[in-house]
Amino acid sequence: MTRALVLMLDSLGIGASIDADRFGDVGADTFGHIVEFAASGRADQQGVRSGGLTIPNLLALGLSHASNASTGKWPVNLPKIEPVGSWGYAVEKSAGKDTPSGHWEMAGVPVESEWGYFFKQEPCFPNSLISELTDQAHLPGILGNRHASGIEIIKELGAEHMATGKPIVYTSADSVFQIAAHEESFGLSRLYDTCDIARRLVDEYRIGRVIARPFDGGQSATFNRTANRRDYTTPPPHPTLLDHLVASDREVISIGKVGDIFANRGVTRKIKANGNDELFDATVKTFANAPNGSLVFTNFVDFDMLYGHRRNVVGYANALERFDLQLPELISLLGEGDLVIVTADHGCDPTWPGHDHTREHVPVLAFGPNVIPGSLGQRETFADIGQTLAEHLEVGRLSNGTSFYSSLMSVR
Repeated sequence: MTRALVLMLDSLGIGASIDADRFGDVGADTFGHIVEFAASGRADQQGVRSGGLTIPNLLALGLSHASNASTGKWPVNLPKIEPVGSWGYAVEKSAGKDTPSGHWEMAGVPVESEWGYFFKQEPCFPNSLISELTDQAHLPGILGNRHASGIEIIKELGAEHMATGKPIVYTSADSVFQIAAHEESFGLSRLYDTCDIARRLVDEYRIGRVIARPFDGGQSATFNRTANRRDYTTPPPHPTLLDHLVASDREVISIGKVGDIFANRGVTRKIKANGNDELFDATVKTFANAPNGSLVFTNFVDFDMLYGHRRNVVGYANALERFDLQLPELISLLGEGDLVIVTADHGCDPTWPGHDHTREHVPVLAFGPNVIPGSLGQRETFADIGQTLAEHLEVGRLSNGTSFYSSLMSVR
């Protein structure tokens, strides 16, 4: 036993899942379509790619091999590099393709019942819900009340919000209730208090998350969401890998939004950072000093929030290349017995219609000084990752998943 690190590349799916037809996502392939777009030299609204995707370190970990196993085709124009780690892909068993479901299932707790959702209509929220929210939070009213892109609705309604004091309330195809407000004119603590009230009110609707979306700036052109986002997530229904670790007196360090996604259960320390670069730097600094038996868990949210949901293919490709360039710094920190797993929580194909997640398989890339290179095949549930980490960190079996630890590590 020694340390473990999970790098959650938020939304990096590698091909439509076997049940993608239930979600209208047959043909979705986040990674494959980004590679194809980059190789084509085409432009999107955000810019032009000047060449194919260059990610030698991720390829050496087996990302293309995992993609090929998932889809049955090799990613366009990517070289065939013999992996130095173990690789495979995992199939989601949870009922939804949302963030909590992906994270919880990876930690051993699939979400088997359906979340509640708000219909795509205007207004989309029940009158009774909005009435209770405005009464309990002492609001003059709300703006929005519809499905929307967070950036677009802030630019559209931000000025009116600042003039009236009415927060912007909106949702998406996910099980979310999102509240955007200006950090200064509305106040960050007031926004958090409002979201805390909303969290209690939406429980009867089975909503997975209430998200505080603070922004700053003085006018539409300068409005910008800040790093003070906060997710108010309903707690997992059963103990997760994180809970088991804390019960065994282990350190569990959340970097980014991971702690919020687990309703801050099973976390001993939370580290916030703004953007993938800061998240990576925080991961390197934290893992360098992490004790034996600990888990460091980082969510790289930009892949999903900035590029997947905004259908920014060029930005997604560039962010993957940037992440790849940083990997050697992290790899250099690994000691005997350390285990790193790179995975995702769902897809968010930036070439797909709409702005929502896509139901996809996710990569399972495992590496470390003692990892035996080779195929992990198809994993029947994301929970196989959690079960493997539980065995590695010696905290007993989880209630879901099949460990691949025995074929992974050359020494215990």
